[in-house]
Amino acid sequence: MLTIYGACAVTFMMCMYALEGRHRRYVLAFALGCLMSSAYGFLSGTWPFGVVETIWAVVALRRYQRQGD
Repeated sequence: MLTIYGACAVTFMMCMYALEGRHRRYVLAFALGCLMSSAYGFLSGTWPFGVVETIWAVVALRRYQRQGD
């Protein structure tokens, strides 16, 4: 079940990344996907993946905030 969650999280994240140019809400959704992928990384015991995805989420949230200015 964890593998299915991880596959769905990463697929969602990549789809939102592909749509980022359409609207800033997709940047926010990408950040959510990164957090979902991060949770998968920590739950599966691959904490370096979890840390990197958390960093990507922070980067995406900052981009989302800058686009609103």
